[in-house]
Amino acid sequence: MKVLVIDIGGSNIKILATGQPERIKIPSGRDFTPEQMVPLVKEASKDWDYEAISIGFPGVVKHGKIVANPINMGIGWTGFDFESAFGCKVKIINDAAMQALGSYEGGKLLFMGFGTGLGTAMIFEDVILPLEGGHLPFKLGTFESHVGNDALKKLGKTRWKELVYQTIAHFQHCFQPDEIVLGGGNSKLLEEIPPYCRLGSNKNAFTGGFRLWEKSFRS
Repeated sequence: MKVLVIDIGGSNIKILATGQPERIKIPSGRDFTPEQMVPLVKEASKDWDYEAISIGFPGVVKHGKIVANPINMGIGWTGFDFESAFGCKVKIINDAAMQALGSYEGGKLLFMGFGTGLGTAMIFEDVILPLEGGHLPFKLGTFESHVGNDALKKLGKTRWKELVYQTIAHFQHCFQPDEIVLGGGNSKLLEEIPPYCRLGSNKNAFTGGFRLWEKSFRS
């Protein structure tokens, strides 16, 4: 099956289709809506051949449906009919869960994505478990408010890294994974990788999007 994968982020939309050598980036932003996204994706992918779409969405997805608008983007995502808009079959999954799926090599995996916010998800065998761990209370805020992109800019790299390592330790102790994959653009700022962790790659989001159509995963 030829699949178009759409990885939605607070700063950019990234797309890639089966057999294509390079992804395409499309700027998004805080007021970005699905009505704006669809024509931009169609135009960018007009020369690509695909029959189904996987969407990684930065928010809560239940049973393949978006149930809340994202914090860092515009409104109108809940209830939007992507299949009618694109004219093909569409599967929607939380963006961290899609990266986790693309990173999965077996056992009990925890994914932590350090980017605009903190994306978290777990996979065990064929079960995908999206988490909203970034919104758990931490110090005088949440984990996300301490390790997200705004915190990096406000606190500086040194203090931000200290809080990231604390966050990883808390999540490791709580969820007891076999392995933690550290993803998101800001994970590259970590000079030392903690035990039981490995760096992921944003490319894994596309691998996860393709895998959604290869076998049946439960979420």
